[in-house]
This record gives sequence, C-alpha cells and structure tokens, in this order.
Amino acid sequence: MSNSLSGPSNFADDGSAVITREFKVHQSRLATEAQEKIIACSDIYEIDRTVKVIKERGYKRIALQFPDDLLPDSGLVAQLIREQTGSSVYILADTSYGSCCVDEVAAQHISADAIIHYGRSCQSPTSRLPVIYVFGKQPVDVQECANVFDGFFGGDKAKKVVLMYDVIYSHCVDKLMETLEGEMHYTNIIKSRVETESNLGFVLSDQKPIQTSSNKCCQNQGSCFNGESKSCCSQNATGSSSSCQNRANVNGSCTSSSGCQTSTSTMATQQQSSLAEKQSVEDDSTTNDNHKRRRFGRTYDLPEGDSIEDYTLFYIGDESPTLSNIMMTHSKCEVYSYNPEKKEGRLESAQVNRALMRRYFLVQKAKDADIIGIAVGTLGVASYMTMIQHLKALIESKGKKAYTFVMGKLNVAKMANFMEIDCFVYVACPENSLIDSKEFYRPIVTPYELEIALSKSREWTGEYVTDFQQLLPDDDKIGVDKIKISQAQLDAASDREDEDESDQDSDEDQVPHFSLVTGQLKQNKRYTSNKEDSKELSALIEGTKDLTVRNKNTSVATLMSSAAGEYLQSREFRGLEVHLGETPVELATEGRAGIARGYNSEFGYEDREKEKY
Repeated sequence: MSNSLSGPSNFADDGSAVITREFKVHQSRLATEAQEKIIACSDIYEIDRTVKVIKERGYKRIALQFPDDLLPDSGLVAQLIREQTGSSVYILADTSYGSCCVDEVAAQHISADAIIHYGRSCQSPTSRLPVIYVFGKQPVDVQECANVFDGFFGGDKAKKVVLMYDVIYSHCVDKLMETLEGEMHYTNIIKSRVETESNLGFVLSDQKPIQTSSNKCCQNQGSCFNGESKSCCSQNATGSSSSCQNRANVNGSCTSSSGCQTSTSTMATQQQSSLAEKQSVEDDSTTNDNHKRRRFGRTYDLPEGDSIEDYTLFYIGDESPTLSNIMMTHSKCEVYSYNPEKKEGRLESAQVNRALMRRYFLVQKAKDADIIGIAVGTLGVASYMTMIQHLKALIESKGKKAYTFVMGKLNVAKMANFMEIDCFVYVACPENSLIDSKEFYRPIVTPYELEIALSKSREWTGEYVTDFQQLLPDDDKIGVDKIKISQAQLDAASDREDEDESDQDSDEDQVPHFSLVTGQLKQNKRYTSNKEDSKELSALIEGTKDLTVRNKNTSVATLMSSAAGEYLQSREFRGLEVHLGETPVELATEGRAGIARGYNSEFGYEDREKEKY
C-alpha cells in the first residue's frame, strides 16, 4: 500500500514564498548605518574643506571628477556638496586620458566654474579652470612604517632623507614625522608637500560678462595705452576730477561691467591665463638659491648648499607611475619604499639602471625613425599645444615626417592601425609619459627622449625628464589664452627653430649615421626641406612650369618624396584594383528569385506552388 504525499513537493513550489516573505527591519539601525556612512564619507572626501572653498570663491557649477574605483561613493559626495552649498553639481567619469589628470574638456561641456578632483593626481598645472584636489585617506600603520624606516636608517640618526609619498597617504605624513623626529630622534628628514588647490586666484562665476564699448571710454577724459593701463578713469559729475570705474583695457579698448556691447569675459580669461602661466613656469623648477624644488606638484626645501643628490629618498606607497617617476628623475639617489598594503619595505634603486637602459634603447630607435607620430595624451595640462608645435618643428627640421594623433587612451590595437609610423612620441602628464612599449609594435618615447635623439644640443647624461614643460623656454610656458596661436606665430616659431640649426648641421643630416640598433650605417630619408629651399622651389615651379626643376646652382633639384606614398608602394596588398577598360562588358541576366526556404530555380519549386492552391 502506497503512502500518500502530504504537503507541497519541492518540484511543485512556484517560488512565491521568497517574494512574499516578510522581514522585520529596525529603522533605527538603518538610520545609524546611514549616518555612520555619511560621517565616514565626509571625513575621507574632506567635505567640510571643499564646502568652505566653494562658498568662499562663490562657485555655482561644480564638476566632480572621480576615478573608476571611487565612483560608488560619487552619488553621496555629490549629494552632500549640493545640500551644503546650493550649487549645481555634476559627476564626471570615464576620462578621455589618465584619471590622474584633470579633465578640463569634460568640465567645459557643462560650463563648470571649478573642478574637484578625487583620488590620485599627477598635480600637473592646469590652464583653464580652478581645481580643488581631494586625495582620499587610505589606511596606513604609522608605527609599522616608522619601524621599517628605522630598519633602513637606524644606524645613522643624522642620515639625510627626503620623505615622499603617494598623495592618497598624505594624511598620515605629519604623524609619521612626529614619530621619526620625536620618538626615534632623526634630525635630517625633509618632508615634501603636495598642493591641494590650483588656480583658485580668480573666481569665474562671480564675474559679470565684460562689455566692450566701440568708443574709447577714456577718449578725451583719461588714457588707455593699448593694454598698458590697468584702469580707465572718467570725469565725475562735476567734471573737476577723475574717478576710476574699475575698468580694464582689453585689446586696445576699455571694458567695464556695464557698457554698450556685450562680449565674452576676456578679462576673466586673461587673469586665469596669467595664473596658469605663473604656475607653469614655477612648476618643476629650482629657485635661484638652488635649495627649494618643486616637481610633480611636490615641493621640498633643502638646506642652503645641499643638493638632492646628497639625500636618500623614502617613498610611502605601492608600485605606481608616481614611484616610477620619482625613481627615473632622481636616478642618482637611493630610493627606498614602504608598501602600506603589504606592510613591507625594499630598496628600489636597483631597478632604475635597467629602466634607464631600456629608455636609452628607445632613444636609439627614435633616432633611426623616418616617420614619427605625435600622440596627444592630454588636453588639460598647460602648454601641451606649445609642446606639440615644438616637436613638429624639431621633427621637420631634421627632414622627417610628422603626423599628429588624438586617440584618447593608448592601447595596442589602436596603435597597430598605423604601421607606417616608425616611432611615436607621447605628449602627456609626467605619470602617464612612461609607456612600456614591449607589447606595442612601435616604440613610444617621451618628448625628452625625442630631443635627445634628434637635437644635437641635448645629450644623454643620465639625467631624466618626464615633465615636458621643462623642455620649453620660459617664454613658451603659457596659459590657455596664449595657446590659441595664430599661423603667423607658428611660422615665426618654426623660423626660430630653423635659425637654431645651422647650415652645417643640415649638411651633416645627409651623412649616414651608425645605428646602435642594427649595427649598420643608416641613411635617413628626407621628407621635408627647410623653408628657404621650399620657397625657391615653389617660385621656380610657378615661373617655369617645366617638368625639370633646377635650383639656383643650375643642378637638378631633389623633390621631396611622400611618406604615405612610399609606404603604400611597399605594401603587398594595396586595395582592390579597378582594371578600368580591361574587364569585358557582359549583358545583365536575370538573377535568383524567391525566398531562402525555396528559390524559384530550386528543384520542386513548382510542386510547392501548386500545393498552395
């Protein structure tokens, strides 16, 4: 006798119990957890300091730039800032280039007054917008870090050490210094400092649109000296004296907050540009007394008479582009590091020599290159346009061909589309400049390495530069307003480059050089000529219209070849060939009809059609 089943069986359960099940939720517990999260978020993301700066400067449209790993907290941070300031807040993500760079282009899409940058930062000077840096606070065991430091230098309490760190650990440095100097009695430790604000000297949102009068506002009343006057004065009601109206002379005309015709905020742009210019010139430089240095946004003061080579560097942070930059640019210093996540320290200097040898090999590859691609890796770092024009002039002065690429973040697949390029030079911030090109089909060098390869005025000495602004003359380190260079200015800059290279250097470029890569003599191809020869050649062509062009020495002139044309001729597959006039003409014939399940020409088609009726 079979037993009957009692109750629903497992396979008959429709799962509704899971949906209808009730849980008891304590509202007080949820409120407590939410409050704790807000408090933690306010501390980590420095909400109080950020709100204070926003209110003081009067910013109304704020762009928040988060890296991918911090995006989960972006909604709460934006809510807190919006509630405490009343400003419009926008979240930026998916940056076009490295997340360490300030994305001014994305911020301009929403007409932002300022940018708040969260997470790791390369501290590169910006040219358009004020920036507030919030690094976050990653946990560090300060006592363990001090013990590791003491293990490296415990035998010499007077050891000269410069303390550097990843910006996400900047919150613990003061406490570490107290432990090292107070408890462990070290006497020669110098702490580097990082900037938390940039270009805050001018408030864009508080400025009314500047209005330009078609008439000279100071005409017959004051004086405007074509840009030299800082204010325009007009007679008061009595006409006995002059009163300043807080006006400015822009482009030869006087401007004020009220006037005839409204124009763009030229004064705002000029003041902002001057701030960026000043910061750009001062960044990564040494003062006249050679004891105060600023590199990658980090400033450290050395005693008078000391040089950085006299010091050992101690870095707090894991392996990152920041550490690579510090090691490469301080190759003559010993570098020790402490990893807060693994809680271990090690000597890093042994890796520097191998890295420098690899970079020197890339310099030799760039020297042998005939076609060079300029890959743009930033649209926010000040003076990047000037650097691009400088590299173009340098490449063309050597008779090589230059192409410019703006392609966002680099990857192997993108770069493989341009096999005709022999070498790429990457214009980016210091932390993104060092690209390990082992996986790439073509070498990728920095602007400094390209100058070593092409310019005779710069030689390989072991010193290394990752910030391209150090390569520019002081008068070329410019802000946003000066980036808009006219064609005449570009021609003048190119002329200066031509003047720097003598005629003797031009003749030497035609001589084959010994390639350290191939071990053979290499004859450089010449795709461009200097301007004097080009003008003469153009004049001769216009004047004679002959097939044979001769220069002033009555010898046959050498016409420049096309880099793209040469590469096309060397390829095995050049695209589909037309064979115009070689293919016989055929009459049009009836093609296949019907559907895929049964075309008209297939067997049994007529029988299927009859069955339908």
